[in-house]
Amino acid sequence: MRVWVYGDDINTDMLFPGKYTYTCSTAEEIRPHLLEDLDPQFAGEVQPGDLLVAGKNFGCGSSREQPAVGLRSAGVQAIVAGSFARIFYRAAINQGLLLVECPEAVAAYQPGAAVTLDAQAGEITVGGQTFRFPKLPPEILAIRDAGGLLPYTTRALGG
Repeated sequence: MRVWVYGDDINTDMLFPGKYTYTCSTAEEIRPHLLEDLDPQFAGEVQPGDLLVAGKNFGCGSSREQPAVGLRSAGVQAIVAGSFARIFYRAAINQGLLLVECPEAVAAYQPGAAVTLDAQAGEITVGGQTFRFPKLPPEILAIRDAGGLLPYTTRALGG
């Protein structure tokens, strides 16, 4: 697992440039442009199970699904941040992307530190220090496990 570290106020244009909003609609089209202006290596090097660590107000900016779609599709395990913009938070839940708000863990992270995340227990360990965060509701974990709100709802309705 690789840990990608970013600062405060990472907005949706940094996650997925707005110039592609109307030309990229599928996960396959979105992935190559993830973080292209912020971190040009990200899209080519991100691997399933990777983790993003960021400061406060992650996902601020305009309301679009592409950043959450792309990050989930790239296999990002979770985003751990000091705080999240509410619009991005909802979009991420809809896509089954796990978000963990734990400013203490973000502050404790040092490059190369080992990180383990137990979403069900509400714990994240960074460099040997364990931090607790509010346990995520079972419904949120079920949406994540289903791969997003649409598959979760379809399954719940027996479809």
